[in-house]
Amino acid sequence: MEEFKMCNSDYRFMTIVWDHAPVGSGELVRLCRDKLGWKKSTTYTEIKRLCEKGFLKNEKAVVEPLVTREKVQSQESDAFVERTFGGSLPGFLTAFLGGKKLSAGEVQELKRLIDDHQE
Repeated sequence: MEEFKMCNSDYRFMTIVWDHAPVGSGELVRLCRDKLGWKKSTTYTEIKRLCEKGFLKNEKAVVEPLVTREKVQSQESDAFVERTFGGSLPGFLTAFLGGKKLSAGEVQELKRLIDDHQE
């Protein structure tokens, strides 16, 4: 399975791309300046790096993602649960909830998700 590991700055950058794609590289420079405080050279370096890693394509100065936000989030989540909780989803949920109470709607939504993903 192809892995799409990203550091925090890559993910923040990709969020901008996902939210605006397809986006011209000049517009992406402006967005990164406004949202991330990046210089033009930083944005162009990031575009080049993520193109080389297979996350983006940049054709005729138009940047588009080659991987979906959902795919990256899924892989990042799986890696986190595996690393931190030995792959135990119940262990993760116990830690995540930390004694918090769920609303009736949240309980129903979680039950639906469990039913949809049950083997």
